[in-house]
Amino acid sequence: MKIAYFDCFCGISGDMVLGALLDIGVKLDYIKGELKKLNLNNYEIKAYKTRKSNITGTKVDVLLNQDDKVHRNLKDIEEIINSSSLGDKIKDKGLQIFRRMAEAEAKIHNINVDKVHFHEIGAIDSIVDVIGSLVGIHSLDLDKICSSPLNVGRGMVTTEHGELPVPAPATLELLKGIPIYTASIEHELTTPTGAAIISSLAQDFGDLSSIEVEKIGYGAGFADFDHTPNLLRLIVGKSFLKWAEDNIDVLEANIDDMNPEFYDYILERFFEQGALDVFFTPIIMKKNRPGIKITVLLEEKDLSDIQKVFFYETSTFGLRSFKVKRNKLIRDIIKIQTELGEIRIKVGKEDNNVINISPEYEDCKKIARDKEVPLKDVFQKAINLARKRLKLD
Repeated sequence: MKIAYFDCFCGISGDMVLGALLDIGVKLDYIKGELKKLNLNNYEIKAYKTRKSNITGTKVDVLLNQDDKVHRNLKDIEEIINSSSLGDKIKDKGLQIFRRMAEAEAKIHNINVDKVHFHEIGAIDSIVDVIGSLVGIHSLDLDKICSSPLNVGRGMVTTEHGELPVPAPATLELLKGIPIYTASIEHELTTPTGAAIISSLAQDFGDLSSIEVEKIGYGAGFADFDHTPNLLRLIVGKSFLKWAEDNIDVLEANIDDMNPEFYDYILERFFEQGALDVFFTPIIMKKNRPGIKITVLLEEKDLSDIQKVFFYETSTFGLRSFKVKRNKLIRDIIKIQTELGEIRIKVGKEDNNVINISPEYEDCKKIARDKEVPLKDVFQKAINLARKRLKLD
């Protein structure tokens, strides 16, 4: 797999992402050409080399030809993007990022998202940073985007809303479920735009996995610090892993005093709150009492909601929690059209080699009931057609 890893040892901002992409080899003329599709005219982009603590990186400045004091709201941004001739993938991801930024501000200020008017998402430089970064990342043709935990800085930051703690409330809202930390630098290191970009793009946050490094780029921030280079490092290369890898959380509890009729309902509640998997294991507890160990696999962002299910819906007084790393076959979903109906097929790969084929159970069950045919026949037909389409036979 071709992987990009954002090393956010000094935080992340929109202009730092764009700078790192240019530093790694994405052409500025290409970025400018794609940005013209937005039909925004009163700005220009300049990129230049600069040194931060004796490391050279690329700094990007968005210069306004006239003072842009328009405080656009979300609908204005959506109109600019939707009316552009950008590709659908860039449009969709750009709309998602700006909506998440607006929703974060709306929540912080307790107003409707359509009423959010603020400089942070409305200014031309934010639009250029987000869309330019998406264009640059798309040009790299990546299979996966990963990131280190984010250094958010510390202290206070001056905004149009006055003095705010670092990380700014909207930034922190955007980083729910993502590992962050503060260093000794009294400065805002991760901005709302940077937080929105990386939280919308990265599929995994943690240490750099085994990778054959091909390119390295450094995007420079504005400020200079005494002992830390104000840079975002972007590493692009090929993964040594033949399968996908991620980090998840596990929650467990032992139960020996609950009505067993409740387990079916509890199972549903866990999945409603985002559980990746749930399973019940028979165990023998103290005093030789039979019990059930409930195990839930989940992403960190869903930890609080799933803990509430344990405490509100079961009889447990405590939980065990720990982190695990998963190695997974690379997964694709294909759709097979049969004479009985459409069936989704989950395809598991190691590199580009198909290892497992699994028809979607709910699709097959529905067809079996609707057409009054044996479920096993529907499964086998789906597997046979999938193998033919994937040229495995």
